[in-house]
Amino acid sequence: MIAIRGKKHWLWRAIDANGNVIDILAQTRRNAEAAKRFFKRLVAKFGQPRAVITDKLRSYINPIMTVAPDADHRAHKALDNAIEVSHRPTRKREKIFGQLKSHRQAQRFLSAHDRVKLIFRPRRYQLAAASYRHARSDAFSLWADYTAEMAA
Repeated sequence: MIAIRGKKHWLWRAIDANGNVIDILAQTRRNAEAAKRFFKRLVAKFGQPRAVITDKLRSYINPIMTVAPDADHRAHKALDNAIEVSHRPTRKREKIFGQLKSHRQAQRFLSAHDRVKLIFRPRRYQLAAASYRHARSDAFSLWADYTAEMAA
């Protein structure tokens, strides 16, 4: 949950098996209708999932059954830990920047932040030191090329 102008907004995140954030949506509600909207958006972008892991909110059950009927729905206390961990960078940025001003700004910032973070923050624990340095230098050279292309 994040606060935008003092009003609660819920962060809906979808992550892949490696823990990378693939989509994020900020909504004012956390009910079956909001869940259905988010799951429809995910299925349209990425296709049918094999498994869906959520927290124990009961309003997820019906939307998952209608949007992705073949998916294995798992709701266990420890399974959604990867999603909870992916909220940490958002909370850190929110504290640095101060409060988010509007729903649109929050959505744009969070979507862009997670995509850029994937480029610049490779999974350190999965890489040797030399590979990590190489991945970081590649990321910075890619970024330099993108910014030069946008400036021209």
